[in-house]
Amino acid sequence: MRVFVLDKNLQPLDPTHPARARELLNKGRAKVFKRYPFTIVLQDRTVEESVTHPHRIKIDPGSKVTGFAIVQEETGRVTNAIVVSHRGQQIKDSLLARRSLRRGRRNRKTRYRQPRFLNRTRKTGWLPPS
Repeated sequence: MRVFVLDKNLQPLDPTHPARARELLNKGRAKVFKRYPFTIVLQDRTVEESVTHPHRIKIDPGSKVTGFAIVQEETGRVTNAIVVSHRGQQIKDSLLARRSLRRGRRNRKTRYRQPRFLNRTRKTGWLPPS
């Protein structure tokens, strides 16, 4: 996993190794721009002074998670990989939990009610009204 780097004009540069980013932060040559994804801003560098390489984002969609990878074009090296979990299963589980709680509430209220199917027999000799 690499650290994203921006120049002093907030233009993107090549990602760097975490140890180098830590070194730049300790020396005061960089500041933290974002904590997630971790991004630093160089205080003394611009895009014109640096060599940047093209990168490509690759997406692997799935049913439960989606994977994102940022790959350097020339070398094929993965600089960053991110996994995003979908909320579909989480929503389904919360709906099932809500349903079971509701059913439990409804069943608790029937303790003193007459039995439903034992009081529906007709007396012998009964005739339907005409």
